[in-house]
Amino acid sequence: MRHDPADLVFTGGPVLTLDAARSRATTVAVTGDRITAVGHDEVRELIGPKTQVVDLAGKLLIPGFQDAHVHPVSAGIELARCDLTGLRTATETLDAVRAYADAHPEQEWITGGGWSMEAFEGGSPTRDLLDRVVSDRPVYLPNRDHHGAWANSRALAAAGLTRDTPDPADGRIERDATGEPTGLLQEGAMDLVGRLTPRSTPAERLAALLRAQAHLHSYGITAWQDAIVGNFGSMDDPADAYVTAARDGSLTARVVGALWWDRERGAEQIPELVARRAQLSKGRFRAGSVKIMQDGVAETGTAALLGPYLDACGCATANTGTSFVDPAELRGYVTQLDALGFQAHFHALGDRAVREALDAVAAAREANGRTDTRPHLAHLQIVHPDDIDRFRALGATANIQPLWASHEPQMDELTIPFLGAERAGRQYPFAALLRSGATVAAGSDWPVSSPDPMQGIHTAVNRVAPGEKGPVFLPEQRITLTAAFAAYTAGTAYVNHLDDTGSIRPGALADLAVLDRDPYAGPPEEIGATRVLATYVGGRRVHEATS
Repeated sequence: MRHDPADLVFTGGPVLTLDAARSRATTVAVTGDRITAVGHDEVRELIGPKTQVVDLAGKLLIPGFQDAHVHPVSAGIELARCDLTGLRTATETLDAVRAYADAHPEQEWITGGGWSMEAFEGGSPTRDLLDRVVSDRPVYLPNRDHHGAWANSRALAAAGLTRDTPDPADGRIERDATGEPTGLLQEGAMDLVGRLTPRSTPAERLAALLRAQAHLHSYGITAWQDAIVGNFGSMDDPADAYVTAARDGSLTARVVGALWWDRERGAEQIPELVARRAQLSKGRFRAGSVKIMQDGVAETGTAALLGPYLDACGCATANTGTSFVDPAELRGYVTQLDALGFQAHFHALGDRAVREALDAVAAAREANGRTDTRPHLAHLQIVHPDDIDRFRALGATANIQPLWASHEPQMDELTIPFLGAERAGRQYPFAALLRSGATVAAGSDWPVSSPDPMQGIHTAVNRVAPGEKGPVFLPEQRITLTAAFAAYTAGTAYVNHLDDTGSIRPGALADLAVLDRDPYAGPPEEIGATRVLATYVGGRRVHEATS
């Protein structure tokens, strides 16, 4: 197979191609930014005097991971502020807030976030707790899932928020038995305080993007879809950071931006989205998707359900969650967006929200035909069995966040009891979706949960979180290791319209990652221990592990 020498050759280890025609190889050649040959010893003929040879030494080469739903800029900003991610108890959380405030006396507001609901009784911390550690300044801290926020008395006072303040249409102010605000704000009520917090500067947003990009590259991630490009609550619009990085070449990843659908407005915003798409699409950044948040989250009773939530005694309540966009209007909006070539990217967590999103895709298909917009539904915590087959039939991709499919306190204490056994048994139906023929992509929703794909792959295969021993969460929904890898590579590449990525095949872009082991060779319970040694985008190394 004599040809001109390659620029880069990987050899001496297993290659997981995720290419149906050839699932495994041992040698890959790259010329420029493209893969030019995939095979075995015959590919070594392309090694010339100037070829860089990477000896895999038995390590696994894979297509670069892609994240289908992530918030890198807000994550990067959060990392630089009061970061409460991973703290397990109320004491740890409050100590961290106090320590951060003491270390930053110059800050007018204490912001950051990432606290865990399970650290507090009933998942509901109060302003009194925050007042004990910071009383001289307002504090505003979104929780781990960013669908609720915790504020101290100073922050509530700054917003003029009292017992007489009405709940917004798309949110809830939690109140005590006397009607006074507790300091916990759900969904749209977050904006009552969040809009007062100091805005980040363009320089801070760019630094946050580059900080987050380095972090994602360290996990083998070469491309992603930013799930909110726009102003949402206290999250600043990351668009300027992407455009700057795309223009100056510092954006080394390939990124799709999902433009935020303002749920307080209607079709009048569509021309603005068209203009933003043209304005923002530069270099490796394309703004061709629209993010529609159709419901909230189950832990706060805001995920939209087909039937009522239960109370602590197991009795039905009057609450079925919140559909943020009227379902009939949603069908019209998605049809218009689809006709204009936009991809619809839905946040759909409860079974009613999933059905409403699928109904919107069906309306678009009926009106416009089978376009190549590749709509996808993210989260899919509860899917009614009648809707499983509709993903394949409509060409709607199931965008899963595998790390959430395990037994942990937020699931066992704040979710399952309020869903009931039947609905709780329908959570995160990964295997059912794959059996139905649906296209499956995967993402992390970072900073909501870890962006490490190997952690998500571990959980998808085991339905047990890395480092835990069980019990297994709905074991019938476990998927194979290959299916999990495919969701984080070829599946998300499809969602992102990056058709020349996601697998290792001649002609594809050389977006690759080297793992420190072949997880197929070890037991399933050790998958999550896998680490990334190097990451390449277009044949250029963008990450190398230091140890």
